[in-house]
Amino acid sequence: MNHKSAFCTLFLALTFACAAAFAQSGYPAKPLRWIVPFPPGGPTDVVARVIAPKLAERLSQPVLVDNRPGAASNIGMEAAARSAPDGYTILFVVPSLVLNPHLYKINFDPLADFAAVIHLTSTYYLLLAGPAFEARTVPDIVAAAKAKPGSITCALMPALPGLACELFKSLGRINLSMVPYKGSAQAINDVMGGHVSLVFEVVNTAVPHVRSGKLRAIATTTAKRGGAMPELPAIAESLPGFDLEGWQGVVMPAATPREIVQLLNREFAAVLGLAEVRQRINDAGLPVISGPADGFDRVVRRDYERLGKLIREAGIKAQ
Repeated sequence: MNHKSAFCTLFLALTFACAAAFAQSGYPAKPLRWIVPFPPGGPTDVVARVIAPKLAERLSQPVLVDNRPGAASNIGMEAAARSAPDGYTILFVVPSLVLNPHLYKINFDPLADFAAVIHLTSTYYLLLAGPAFEARTVPDIVAAAKAKPGSITCALMPALPGLACELFKSLGRINLSMVPYKGSAQAINDVMGGHVSLVFEVVNTAVPHVRSGKLRAIATTTAKRGGAMPELPAIAESLPGFDLEGWQGVVMPAATPREIVQLLNREFAAVLGLAEVRQRINDAGLPVISGPADGFDRVVRRDYERLGKLIREAGIKAQ
């Protein structure tokens, strides 16, 4: 046997030995904790609670949704980063994972401290106002804000909705007053009531309120028109360079054994392939993506660079 054949034989033997040891470990042997760094009832929480019971059925262990909101979602993300890499903690992520390092001093590295598991969905946002808000278009808002600087308020939330407020302010060269919120539920209520002028909200949450007449959609954050409300103009038509689309996904502590990451990728993909689950998520206006772990890893790394550049060029600072 030559050296090459001997090496291949040894490699295959070790591979099968590792796989056998992993199978004998009985993973998962206890409940999994799924950290959602946002309050209950929001769009991330809703998707997690659609998936969690079906994932639990496949794993034969409970999957417990653990809401950890606060500090622009940094509290929940840091809790996940500090968790043991034993396969029993997973984290629901949105673009705040790659935005926050450019805006805040944080105690974790989004690229080095997490391993991508799966890309769940993609999404985008709508610029919304209450029915009594006078401005009807993006140029109207810009003109009103320039006429009375600071008179128009925008609900400042974690991740892309907050960045959207700041980018709108920067590209429009206007003075918007920012009103901070931990999550979307209270922000939407305040916009409905006329206490806050504007909010950027994920499309699946926004559309029912628009159709009921409780909110008015002004524009979309995508680069071009389309999606659930194709009649809406894109903000970029009035403010060139405005292009924000979001995603939802799952990551784990980086040192989690690769076999566990791959197993969970397969199990999440199987759940996302269920007609009932896909229908419920699609009905919420969120296209299901799924796919391999390394595909989501590329999305995370791409947006870390892309959104970081956008923040620097617009001169955006955390409030």
